Amino acid sequence: MAELLIGPNAVLEALKAGRRDMDRIYLSRRIRSSKLQEILALARARGISVRWEPKARLTARAGTVTHQGIVAIVSEVGYLAAQELLEQIEKKRRMPFLLVLDGVEDPQNLGSIIRTAEAAGVDGLIIPKDRAVGLTSTVAKVSCGALEYVPIAKVTNLPFFLKRLKEAGFWIVGADPEAKRSLYEVNLQGALALVVGGENRGLRPLVKEQCDFLVSIPMRGRISSLNTAIAAAILIFERVRQVG
Repeated sequence: MAELLIGPNAVLEALKAGRRDMDRIYLSRRIRSSKLQEILALARARGISVRWEPKARLTARAGTVTHQGIVAIVSEVGYLAAQELLEQIEKKRRMPFLLVLDGVEDPQNLGSIIRTAEAAGVDGLIIPKDRAVGLTSTVAKVSCGALEYVPIAKVTNLPFFLKRLKEAGFWIVGADPEAKRSLYEVNLQGALALVVGGENRGLRPLVKEQCDFLVSIPMRGRISSLNTAIAAAILIFERVRQVG
């Protein structure tokens, strides 16, 4: 199934990562991106077809996503099997770090979270099969290419997967605005799976039951909650701070 990579950042990072399923790149005749020459050089080296089109045609391809003059046709991004992801992590790290998303539905939020996860060195991302956004072209664009570097698994039964992680030696820490424990009072070192809820409902009860700890982000102002992507970034980088 064909998908789109939209925007210079997403296309350039896919080329840099050596993505093999890129079929064609469409460029606007009025493109002004500073990344254009690098994209053209990498596409030429890889034998990827490049076509120049009127801006209006690229806009029709990209739909509501801002394309900045570049759209690429690729195969749908593949998900790893959960077991495959765990086997990869087992080989890589002594203190593995997984991010688990329980029902994030906004592609802008998912793209931002993937970008943060890559910047922080998260080893893998887990999303549920149902009631959650998948890896769309909007997610790829917002991630600014980070989607090419973060292993992502999709699971059918998230509570059961968390139980498996606990059996494999992971601590499970869930983010809950109502939790009495502050994020800064909990040890986030070791093998850790950080669980962040969706925009509207937070963590589901069955997911909460699998968490060893629930933590909240201390709030000092009048607004009682944060955007999901921002909250995830705070949580992720507190783990990075503690590990050093």
